[in-house]
Amino acid sequence: MAGARAAAATSPGSSSSSGNPPPREPGLGELLEEFSRTQYRAKDCSGAGGSKVERIEKRCLELFGRDYCYSVIQNVNGDICGHYPQHIVFLEYESSEKEKDTFQSTVQVSKLQDLVNRSKTARCRGRFVCPVILFRGKHICRSATLAGWGELYGRTGYNYIFSGGADDAWADAEDITEEDCALRSSDTHLFDKVRGYDIKLLRYLSVKYICDLMVENKKVKFGMNVTSSEKVDKAQRYADFTLLSIPYPGCEFFKEYKDRDYMAEGLIFNWKQDYVDAPLSIPDFLTCSLNIDWSQYQSWDLVQQTQNYLKLLLSIINSDDDSGLLVHCISGWDRTPLFISLLRLSLWADGLIHTSLKPAEILYLTVAYDWFLFGHMLVDRLSKGEEIFFFCFNFLKHIISEEFSALKTQRRKSLPARDAGFTLEDICMLRRKDRGSTTSLGSDFSLVMESSPGAAGSFTYEAVELVPAGAQTQAAWLAALNERKTRLQEVRSAFLAAYSSTVGLRAAAPSPSGAIGGLLEQFVRGVGFRGTSSSTL
Repeated sequence: MAGARAAAATSPGSSSSSGNPPPREPGLGELLEEFSRTQYRAKDCSGAGGSKVERIEKRCLELFGRDYCYSVIQNVNGDICGHYPQHIVFLEYESSEKEKDTFQSTVQVSKLQDLVNRSKTARCRGRFVCPVILFRGKHICRSATLAGWGELYGRTGYNYIFSGGADDAWADAEDITEEDCALRSSDTHLFDKVRGYDIKLLRYLSVKYICDLMVENKKVKFGMNVTSSEKVDKAQRYADFTLLSIPYPGCEFFKEYKDRDYMAEGLIFNWKQDYVDAPLSIPDFLTCSLNIDWSQYQSWDLVQQTQNYLKLLLSIINSDDDSGLLVHCISGWDRTPLFISLLRLSLWADGLIHTSLKPAEILYLTVAYDWFLFGHMLVDRLSKGEEIFFFCFNFLKHIISEEFSALKTQRRKSLPARDAGFTLEDICMLRRKDRGSTTSLGSDFSLVMESSPGAAGSFTYEAVELVPAGAQTQAAWLAALNERKTRLQEVRSAFLAAYSSTVGLRAAAPSPSGAIGGLLEQFVRGVGFRGTSSSTL
């Protein structure tokens, strides 16, 4: 592992010793072209294609380094996981430019490395629990689901002996031989061992909440349980964690989204299919404040389901405890990046994480790191019309409102507001500079709220007053209220423009009304992005 200071010391914009101009930073268009051409594999990062990936990874490190001190888990040649980044970022601390030169990490890097190496076999495809977002000192993590006995014994008894430890050769059940199955009875302690290390890693990262997006209890192929999940662990090894079963349709369902001309409204998953056996299960203490009727989840369309799940995840990470969150599906490279990316963008839009990044930069970071470098199979998904990747960024239009904001207020300290036109939530959205004096004796009332986020894990409280709603204050309030909306709209627009000029239009057939078929076609013709060079995006 290496510290962030070394990674950030050589900026992509620094001059070379020869006096030649530095290489141009990789843009989103270039990233999407590479992404739509091949699936990322850490072991294939060599040659011309490898140099492109190296530039993408270097750009990600630079963007992380803008706001965080971090360490790097080295995964060169995919030694730990073949479809995880070569340089896996472990965010340690949110820091200012001044603090970057003086901060001394207290993370036990060697312990983290050891737990990662020991726990990787516990999960599907070796995709171990990996922290990817740091929010108020809490780690938001991603992974695949737990490996079932079929994969676990197949890999330990076959792949790791004869295939040099390749972590992606296990996928089909025919790789599991009768000899592998015999290992099941000869070593009953293997599950305890590998899942024990997985649990130690979760505890080291202070993860308490585990959100499982699988619609199955176990993944079954050819009649065999290939993978498992924490919610059906017979030994109850994960009983000390808060387990949430929030079934969400897999990538196959998003072909229907594409076939419906990219319209998610009214698109409802068929919950009566034979393989769907995981019910929605959420502890009551996590749902009481959300005002959502969870018993109706099977009647929700794709928009409402995604919105409600995102609200749930945001409420968990915005709670008062210091516990982290793990989100996973089966392999952890379709539904998992969907929600990780939405969380990252939503928190960024509130100004709570990645505070120095512009819309184009946060978009690049989440596409490159959350999707491409964690192995999303965009090439395969595009060939099948399973456009879950596109859905993620087009969906931003559905989370622009304040109800998805993680900005949280505390209880009032004294008298209620006299002006019913201003609510406590309204005042939260005001910028500090627009709130007026905190010492004036002529204020209508004061309240206690969380300040703008500072160092991760620390909170400060200040007295904030409501001043008479003059024109300037009213304008400032409206501007602050619209900031989240504006930022997310800018990200969505930049994505659609780059996507249309690189991946290309994949419009469905025109509707009977004669309307233009395909959301992308409508967007491109409406705002004039047709023919725009990807190098300018």
